Amino acid sequence: MDLSMPGQSGIDALAMIRAKAPDVGILILSGYPEEHYAVNLIRQGASGYLNKECDPSEIVDAIRVISLGKRYITPAVAELLAQQLNRPHDVAAHEQLSEREFQVFLKLAKGETAGDIAKALSLSVKTVSTYRTRVMEKMSLASNSDLTYYALKNKLID
Repeated sequence: MDLSMPGQSGIDALAMIRAKAPDVGILILSGYPEEHYAVNLIRQGASGYLNKECDPSEIVDAIRVISLGKRYITPAVAELLAQQLNRPHDVAAHEQLSEREFQVFLKLAKGETAGDIAKALSLSVKTVSTYRTRVMEKMSLASNSDLTYYALKNKLID
């Protein structure tokens, strides 16, 4: 699946699929570079992450590996994971967020209202506000504008 899909983001779909079918293999095929999403999505349950610029044979290889119940990790993603082991305190602010906090963060950064987010994620508006507060604290941000700027600067949204 992709991250940018009509109607629902790939991040939201990943969470829903994991909740309903925890053993199913999920390969993310995205136009976003690995350094922007791969590690976070693998932590959230993706079985593999490929950039759309990869060789078509790599997609076939990834599907074969994932169909065996394993994870498919490219050398680039393996390097990102290894770098995190070496620098546990030098992690990007958004990588410190929980799965749900990250979902809310991206929706806020795109300009969605708390009401829209609540409806899309089947949460109450109050719960979305709580997540927003946690995101702001963890990322040391002061406003939704700061969230949007951070997301654009780090190429998490278009």
